[in-house]
Order: sequence, then structure tokens, then C-alpha cells
Amino acid sequence: MRRKWGSKRVDTKLVSPPMALGNNAAKSASDERSWFYAVSAVFFITVLRLAWLAYGGTDLYPDEAQYWLWSLHPAFGYYSKPPVVAWLIALTTHLLGNSEGVIRLAAPLLHFAAALVVFRIAERLYDARTGLWSALVYATLPGVSASAALISTDAPLLLCWAVALYAFIRARERAGERWWWAVGAAAGVGLLSKYAMAYWLLSALLYLLAFRDERRHLGRFFLAVGLAVLIYAPNFAWNLQHGFVSYHHTGENAESHGALFNPLHLAAFVGSQFAVFGPIAFAALLAIVFTARRALASRAAALLATFALPTLAMMVVVSFITHAEPNWAAPVYVSATVLVTAWLLRGGHRRLIVAAVAIDVAVAVAAFTAHDVAKAAGYSLRARYDPLHRLRGGHQLGSAVSAILAQHPGALLLSDDREDMADLMYYVRPHPFNALKWNGESNKINDQFDLEANPKADIGRNFVLVSRHPENIQRILDRFAAAGPVDHIVVPLGGGESRVYTARFLRDFKGYRRLPGR
Repeated sequence: MRRKWGSKRVDTKLVSPPMALGNNAAKSASDERSWFYAVSAVFFITVLRLAWLAYGGTDLYPDEAQYWLWSLHPAFGYYSKPPVVAWLIALTTHLLGNSEGVIRLAAPLLHFAAALVVFRIAERLYDARTGLWSALVYATLPGVSASAALISTDAPLLLCWAVALYAFIRARERAGERWWWAVGAAAGVGLLSKYAMAYWLLSALLYLLAFRDERRHLGRFFLAVGLAVLIYAPNFAWNLQHGFVSYHHTGENAESHGALFNPLHLAAFVGSQFAVFGPIAFAALLAIVFTARRALASRAAALLATFALPTLAMMVVVSFITHAEPNWAAPVYVSATVLVTAWLLRGGHRRLIVAAVAIDVAVAVAAFTAHDVAKAAGYSLRARYDPLHRLRGGHQLGSAVSAILAQHPGALLLSDDREDMADLMYYVRPHPFNALKWNGESNKINDQFDLEANPKADIGRNFVLVSRHPENIQRILDRFAAAGPVDHIVVPLGGGESRVYTARFLRDFKGYRRLPGR
């Protein structure tokens, strides 16, 4: 461009090509350093998590034990979840054995990958510096630290959410058409991981409809949705064969079973998000909400907010009407991490990001080491102060029940609690795969154990009942010809607290009492 300046024409392009090339080279080197630092930091965090899995000494959470049981018989669906979590466990245990650390192995690896995808999302929308800090914030979120220590549906969901978002960003760029295939593939695998991936599809549709110039992508987006549905279809077919039990269970989780409005539940859910996303990050997210007109003025911020705020708002409403678990909003924080990090950096608040990472790391270290530090100091930490107390006691319970079963050759294991049954089937040796979970007072299928049970085949068999629900025991005894003496199993949890189980040998199962309509 040239302008007249007095009687002369002056070239207003002041940067010469060599200087421009130099700036580009410097920027490229800076971007590569940011990527290197991000990979190195997240890798270091992941190595620490893997070390904790190997040497932390915790037992499986009951849901993890049940996922392990599912993994022994890979299928396209299970009572309460789609199949990917079981497939991941089947893969790691087939390669490395059935220890607790191996069962959980996929979780930290998936979050490692998700953090690097978060870097790429932030780099694409902003710059590599934002990518570096976004990856660090994501990798150290309290919710991610908890999820990386347990195998659950959240770890594959968050990775699929991140990959789908990155592919969505690329697909909308010039010559990015091929990325719609990645959008569909990631969304499909996400649906096979957890049904909450449907929120991602709704968010993407909302974004495309909200901006007139984005609507040209609707055709390709619907093709991507078609691919996602095709990939997800085997789980739908499984549900069709099993009375849509997974869908019914998901719906029941969100049903109200009490008052229509629950302000205490709402307060508890919102408060829990300070723990899931970290106190500084969630406070920053709320600040963005309250200053939305200014904070979300850029298209990049609006895109990120669309994949976070509608889902978060929906969970807030659900918590008010009925209840919502803290992790139900977990996928929100993939895009919210980038949104908050970019907002803080552009506001000159990098120190707040550093403080957020430091606080989140300190909380994780305290949570994962509190029990062992107290033990080393000669103090038994009370269960209520041990964040991991639910991950203790499985080995002790399994050893005690194994000894009782050994005293009654041929007797089968019986439990009246889904969580206890899952723990027992993992920790009792040999594994009691022919165990029965009591469901004699209900016509309803309540879990995978009920779905697969065939109690009529066990009529006349002897059982060893293990229960921590005294109110159920007499009803169970009524369906047997005789019962042996009472044994009590006490599982210490620390600080004088314990779980107490009743164990009894039961002879000659009569079958469940026939109920109307059963």
C-alpha cells in the first residue's frame, strides 16, 4: 500500500521480507519450546501418577471392580455404561495382568493425551503460550487428578471431547473438510465411552446455529453426526436386546425422588465445582459468566464458552430439581480450561494461573499422601479425613471371606449389595464368578449382576452370605432351610472407624419368593 505524503509517495509497509522471515522463525522456535515444555511437564506428572498406581497400595473402588468384571466378557454394552471402559481394562489386563494398577493404567495415559490435545486447542485459537498454560492447568485440575487415579468412564470421555473439539476447530477452517471425519469418529467413540458425549454434539449444533457465517458447515456437521451414530450403533443394538436398561438407568439417575426444588443440592453441586475445577479456575469461570458481554466478545472465547456453559447450566438446573454428582460437569472443563487460561493471560493475571496450578498440585499431593504421611508419623488417620478411605479394606475383606468359603466346600458366595459384591468377586480367592447378588424382594433389574443372574439354577445350593445391611438378613434367611452361626468381619478404616460385615453359612436355597408379575 502506498500513500501520498506531501509531494512524495511513501511505502507504509515498514517490515522487510527478511525481517518478517526472522520474526516467523523466532515465533516458530518459541512455539516449539512451548510444546516441548508442555509435553515434558505433563509427562512428568503422568510418571508420578503411574508410580502412585504401582506403589500407592490402595484397593479398587467398587465401580472399578465391577468394570473389571465386565472386562472379562467384552460386549457392546453393560447395565449402567457403554463399553469402552471395559474394553480398556480388557486391553491393559490382557497385556500386564490383573493388579489394581494395571486395571487403572489407561486413566492417566488418557489424561496425558487429553492435556496435549488441550494444548493444541489453545494454540489453534490463541497461541502456543496459552497452549502451554492450558495444558498445565488441565493436567493439574483436582478433578483430573482424581480421575487419573481411578479407571472410569470420564477419562475416555474427556479425551474424546477434546479430540472432537480440536477437530471441529480445524474442520471449520479453509480446506479443513477432512477434519469432519475426525469429528464424527471422536464423537462416536465418545458416545461409546459415556452418553454425556451427546452434550458435545448439542453444543456444536448450538454454536453453528448461533452464528450466521457458521451455518454453512451444518451439512458436513450432520454427516459427522451420522458417522458418530454409526460408530455408536452397536451399543444401541445391545440396549435394544436388553430392554434399553442403560437408558433407563441413566434416566433414573436424574429423576427426582423427593422435593421438586432442592436449594441445598444446588449449593452442594456448585460448591463441588470449586473442588473439581480448582478454586481459582472456577472463580475465574464465574467471573467470565458475569462479564460475558466483554469476556466472550471474541469468536474464540464464544466457541469455548458454547462447549462449556450450556452443559454446566444444565447440570446446575438438574442439581436444583433433583441432584447432580460433581463429575457430571467434568467434560465442561476441557474447553473451560482454555477459556479461563486465555482470559487470565490476556488480563495480565499469569500469577493467578501459577497460583491455581500450585494450589491444585498441593491439594492432590495432600489427598494422595495424607494416609501414608500420618501412618509414618505414628498416627492413624480417621476415615472421614482420608479422601481415599473408600479405596481401603478390600484385601482384608476378601481374605476373611476366602477363609470362610474354604471352610464350606461347594458353597457359593451371596451378597445383598452391588458394591460389596463387586469388591468380593475381585478380592476373594479363587474369584467366585458363580456368586449371586440377592435380589429376592424386587421385580426390577438394578445392576449388571441382576441382569446376568439365574437364581433358579441355584435352588438347593448352599451359600455363604456376606452383608453389612442387618435389615436384610432375616428376609434372606427365610429363603433357606437352615443357617449356621454368625461370624462378624471387621474391616478397620483408620482412627478407630471400621466397616462391619455379617457372614453366615446358609443351607438349601429355596429360590426367591414369587412376586406378582415376576
